[in-house]
Amino acid sequence: MLRDEMITVFGGSGFIGRYAVRALVRAGYRVRVATRLPHTAIDLKPMGSVGQIQLVQANVRNKASIERAVEGASAVINLTGILAQSGRQTFRSVQAQGARNIAEAAKVAGITRFVQISAIGADADSKSAYAQTKAAGEKAVMDAIPTATILRPSIVFGAEDSFFNRFAQMALYTPALPLIGGGKTRFQPVWAGDVGAAVLAALESPAAQGRIYELGGPASYSFKQLMEYMLATIQRPRFLVPLPWLAAYGIGFAGEIAGALPFVPTVLTRDQVTLLKTDNVVADGVPGLSDLGISPASVESVVPGYLYRFRRGGQFAAAQ
Repeated sequence: MLRDEMITVFGGSGFIGRYAVRALVRAGYRVRVATRLPHTAIDLKPMGSVGQIQLVQANVRNKASIERAVEGASAVINLTGILAQSGRQTFRSVQAQGARNIAEAAKVAGITRFVQISAIGADADSKSAYAQTKAAGEKAVMDAIPTATILRPSIVFGAEDSFFNRFAQMALYTPALPLIGGGKTRFQPVWAGDVGAAVLAALESPAAQGRIYELGGPASYSFKQLMEYMLATIQRPRFLVPLPWLAAYGIGFAGEIAGALPFVPTVLTRDQVTLLKTDNVVADGVPGLSDLGISPASVESVVPGYLYRFRRGGQFAAAQ
């Protein structure tokens, strides 16, 4: 049954955004997806009933477009974020100032329900610009709307992710994969579907207002363990070669230069290497998915369902 409530979602056409939009639509909300390029998000429409999903053009650097996007909405969700900087899409303009622009526009519109997607490791004192600006975005949102909810996921996996898919793709063409810093950094991967469910739960729970939640799956793994699992899943043995931090920074610098060229994707940056020096797991005593009534899915229950395409023979590969 459709509700007479409009929820504006910034970044709804992205990886996590699609899961959040699906959760909102299934709960009956009308959803307005605010995105820089609406024509690239047409595939969201079939998730809902006719007219349930509206696409509007908005840029987090343009306040007028944000004001139009939040007009008439009863709540706002901000999922905008970038992993690497490019042109005017910088960490500060998107994750710090962008979050501030959205929150301030929501405040002017009288909106008090606001969900901000941040990241585990958000810290104003971090040496990583990514983590610094995630923290700045959190502060800007809470300053404008004290009733907002902050969600900090660990690395997010799912059929469209850029983690398992990226390394599985690399394994198709190289005999070895690098273990940055020896592969000791720990992660607590969380399924994108659970993050989408957390967005809905945070939106609907009065108890979630003004709180920060860290979202992680049921288990933590070292980077090396995740690579071993991925290789076993796609049935492609590869060498795992420890890569010293200094060498990783060198590769990151080269990646930034290459990424500055048109149509060349950024593979690794120095800022990402800095992030890898710190474990990315849920902190003890911090509210998490269980506090939102969500039992998280495991890596093992989801990942084989989309990595099979990297096996020789794909879905018809013999079981091992």
